[in-house]
Amino acid sequence: MTKPLSPAAAAVLDAYRSIWLDEPLENDVDCLAAALLAAADQVVPAPLVTPGGSKIWPSEPALSIRESLLAIAAELEGHGQA
Repeated sequence: MTKPLSPAAAAVLDAYRSIWLDEPLENDVDCLAAALLAAADQVVPAPLVTPGGSKIWPSEPALSIRESLLAIAAELEGHGQA
């Protein structure tokens, strides 16, 4: 049995499911998680590593947004698998 989703993850899943005319497939939750991971990479890329090995970090607010998106995606991953 999967544990209940957080309010943030539940809101994302509800919004996703609200546009379906028919009931979505359960494994579509994993597809939604993958889409959120891709969105996080597009909106706030992971830190860049320079040829010298240094990391260039996005701003703190951007990192916070990225972490929130990644947390929701991680929570949704596998949630459709009962």
